[in-house]
Amino acid sequence: MAINDLPLLSQIKGRLSWLDQRQRVIAENVANADTPGYVGRDLNQPADFAAAMRSGGRVQMVRTSAMHIAPTGQASRFEATNAPDSETTLDGNSVVVEEQMLKMAESRMAYDAAIGIYQKSMQMLRMAARAPGR
Repeated sequence: MAINDLPLLSQIKGRLSWLDQRQRVIAENVANADTPGYVGRDLNQPADFAAAMRSGGRVQMVRTSAMHIAPTGQASRFEATNAPDSETTLDGNSVVVEEQMLKMAESRMAYDAAIGIYQKSMQMLRMAARAPGR
């Protein structure tokens, strides 16, 4: 079994990918905070981690359309949806920079937690691979 096939590491990789894409969407929202008519976007939450672990750690993707999963690895696997913030200005812009900064900080904390879990998992694998007595 390759190290990339371990369910925990693939879950962490998926979470990091989702958090990376969410940071990009939030950055777009902040960049368009003064654009008239712009509606803020956010990513839908990924599959529930506990449910994924109950199913054996494997989340199966279902391809219902050829447009859902691009053949190249460059396209996003996550879909951004309109998620207006708590207020809309007279020009129709619904981005509140303070709320976007809170979302960004939340994503950063989740990213740091996922990296910590990944590092601890790698330490455990290295310890398990060592010869006894070393």
